[in-house]
Amino acid sequence: MKSFTLIETLVTIAVFTLIMGALSGFIVYSYRIHDLAWQQSMAIEEARRGVSIMVKEIREATLGEDGSYPIEKAGNKEFIFYGDVDKDGAIERVRYFLGGSNSGNQTKECYSFSGGGSCDVDFSDYLQGSLTSAELKVSIEGDLGWKKEYVEIYAEGDYLGKLCQGGCSDCAGAWQGNSVFDVADKALDGSLQLSADSNSQVDPFCDWGEDNHSIRVKFELSWQEEVSGSDHELKKGVINPTSFPAEYPLDQEEISILSSYVRNTPPIFTYYNGDWPGDTVNNPLATPARLQETKLMQIYLVVNVDPNRSPKDFELESYAKFRNLKEE
Repeated sequence: MKSFTLIETLVTIAVFTLIMGALSGFIVYSYRIHDLAWQQSMAIEEARRGVSIMVKEIREATLGEDGSYPIEKAGNKEFIFYGDVDKDGAIERVRYFLGGSNSGNQTKECYSFSGGGSCDVDFSDYLQGSLTSAELKVSIEGDLGWKKEYVEIYAEGDYLGKLCQGGCSDCAGAWQGNSVFDVADKALDGSLQLSADSNSQVDPFCDWGEDNHSIRVKFELSWQEEVSGSDHELKKGVINPTSFPAEYPLDQEEISILSSYVRNTPPIFTYYNGDWPGDTVNNPLATPARLQETKLMQIYLVVNVDPNRSPKDFELESYAKFRNLKEE
């Protein structure tokens, strides 16, 4: 019986090794393709469930427990509204947002107990990412009923504006002089120092909240930011109302994921008025008109586990019509 030579043996081993390597590679590749397809199908099913939830809840948007309009924010990739989404009889504040986009709000108050006095507040550590916009709403109460009585507002030492000086009442027991200022350039570092300075005509004899104060000032800071690390997750945040009168504390927001692997470049949310589809001039609605004129919303998701490999993007589109927003 003829035996293999050394060279024949080595060639046989080499050929066998190549065949087994190719076969193993094919098997691994097949498993990877199958695994990616399975992940894609799971992501699509998750997106379908998420869109179904959003459509159902958006349709039932209504006034907040605190009297807020049903729609609080109508952004391209963030939508905030009020509705009883858990059917417990209380109206929740609901936020749908792409993980990379975030918004926040903090409120602080200060008093002065001296004539012509001032008071200060500091906001700090409120940013998780990169600031894109920030607004400051200031409201006051105090001895402000005379046209020569007023309060000046400063941010980081810079003058923002003057409140009251006519149009306010003495010791009203309610917020007055509401004014909004853009403070994005001063809030970029996650810290903001604010002060309110009354003129010498303002005297300390008001008793709303604290006895014998000259001014009481409320600062409400609202901001938008971009947060890295979860840019492709469509999330849902819910805040239950607390206390009486009702409030929605932002630090009590409970967040869950509605859909992963969201790859939207186009808006997730698009807004239309009650004349759509006939009115093509004003639709889709631009930002200033969305809050009050929206009657119909489009939800559009692009889902893909790995955009660099097959299968291709899966596009999911649905519409939600607001049942409780009456036509004017």
